[in-house]
Amino acid sequence: QLQASGGGSVQAGGSLRLSCSASGLIFSNYEMGWFRQVPGKLREYVATIRASGDSPYLVDRVKGRFTISRDNAKNTVFLQMNSLKPEDTAVYYCAAARARGLYNDVSRYDYWGQGTQVTVSS
Repeated sequence: QLQASGGGSVQAGGSLRLSCSASGLIFSNYEMGWFRQVPGKLREYVATIRASGDSPYLVDRVKGRFTISRDNAKNTVFLQMNSLKPEDTAVYYCAAARARGLYNDVSRYDYWGQGTQVTVSS
């Protein structure tokens, strides 16, 4: 029900825009989050945006470089990634949460996208 896209390979300093399209749910009722994961490590929280589109939140390590936004009319959430660094390399996942809770609590998200690979070379 969540389909992530937009990943790819870029050089350091480049940009990518990830998209996540939702179907089969009332998108405007869900907080949307982005996580990322590298092999052998836990899934890492990146960003959340509330159902209404206000109060976007990003973790410090991406703040100032990444932007999260959503278009409820198109059932889509975006992650604009600028000034990419090699340490941003990961599989990026979008997720949808109906209930309020801690943004970085993986267990509260009801739906997950399939992931899209982002590779940043130095």
